[in-house]
Amino acid sequence: MNQLKRCFVWLSRIHRCRGFGIQSPTDYSFVRYVVNEHWPYYAYEQFKGDDWLTRKLGRLYFRLANFAQPQTMLVDRYQRYWHAGCNTTVFAPIINKVELARIDINDVEGCECLIDRCTQCSIVVIEGLWRNWRYWHQIEKDERTSITFDLYYCGIVFFDKNRFKHNYKINF
Repeated sequence: MNQLKRCFVWLSRIHRCRGFGIQSPTDYSFVRYVVNEHWPYYAYEQFKGDDWLTRKLGRLYFRLANFAQPQTMLVDRYQRYWHAGCNTTVFAPIINKVELARIDINDVEGCECLIDRCTQCSIVVIEGLWRNWRYWHQIEKDERTSITFDLYYCGIVFFDKNRFKHNYKINF
């Protein structure tokens, strides 16, 4: 993605940064201290050398793993970021219950299979929203999901049915 388009995306979402307008204290703290945390973490130094988007998403995945502390996860290309956030996580090629997972939005069949294995405590990251907006909006409206965060580069989906359904668009 070129620099001009990145600037346009950022400017179009400027009024949605740092949790502005979010009324839920839980969602506000998640956006403020996990999604848009700008303080340098202890492990950021080991992530040098990646391109800007891989580093940006990797740092988010590091903070998500630090937040969720999953016991098991699917084997993933961002595994070193996930593992830096929670070094007790075991990576497996197949899991029965999803705690925290990442999948590409173009893998529709994989997404459906993954969402079917989610519980109330599951968090799923769907990467590459800009490539398939129609499918992302289906996920937002899906009865199995509760809270969704559209970060443009990826989406974060929560499945806690005790909470009211809400879709947030965040400047990330």
